[in-house]
Amino acid sequence: MAQQTATREDLLTRVRFYRDLGLTEFYRRPVDPELLARLTAAREESQSVPFPHADSQLNSTADLSPSPSSALPAAPLIDSADRAAALQQIRDEMGECTRCALHNGRNKIVFGDGSPNARLMFVGEGPGADEDAQGLPFVGKAGQLLNNMIAAMGLRREEVYIANVVKCRPPENRVPEQEEGAMCTPFLFRQIDVVRPQVLVALGATAATWLLGQRQPLAGLRGRIHAFRGMQLIVTYHPAYLLRDPRQKKEAWADLQMAMRELGLKPPSKG
Repeated sequence: MAQQTATREDLLTRVRFYRDLGLTEFYRRPVDPELLARLTAAREESQSVPFPHADSQLNSTADLSPSPSSALPAAPLIDSADRAAALQQIRDEMGECTRCALHNGRNKIVFGDGSPNARLMFVGEGPGADEDAQGLPFVGKAGQLLNNMIAAMGLRREEVYIANVVKCRPPENRVPEQEEGAMCTPFLFRQIDVVRPQVLVALGATAATWLLGQRQPLAGLRGRIHAFRGMQLIVTYHPAYLLRDPRQKKEAWADLQMAMRELGLKPPSKG
């Protein structure tokens, strides 16, 4: 009887954990009990606000007010030794995701890439053809440019973390639809909360819209630091746009320099 009670309490704890994260579906893969216990204890100690449900994200037919998810405080800080496991747990919970129609045309889910302890994180719009084939974000021509941008900041790709608003490639690389973004962004926000970068860079208008919950021209969002869940968020151009209009690379570099100042970084010497 005592064992049954303990099992029931464990199950209730797990359900509350998922509920607080705004995830209401049943996941087929088991949660690591030890990691679950640590994350649950940290959440309870901080009395953090529950993560919003996916349908609270965006309304594509109306002007956007600040996103409830971006307005909430960040989740409790996860110890650096646990972050890789926490990210893997999120990926396991996604499974072979069929939550929206994007899964019909994908080859691979593109979850994220980089250091789970990164001080700098980039968020793009969604995977392209190269990313869909390899299962990694930003590996095509736009990814090569992003790698160059990261190197210009004095960092290596392995030192940052990279993710997208949606994890599956939209047909013809179109902008993700409201339902598609709403299904993916709870996972994205959990990734952000696990990594907890000092600076988050939104690459392009789509990423900025979903992160900040406000639809504005990019010019109105660039050039300043936005408060975001206890982190600093900077908006710049998507590398794919810079490939189409190289004249804007100077403006993008100014945005990255702002991030560098916040991180205390200096460009590598050319000597």
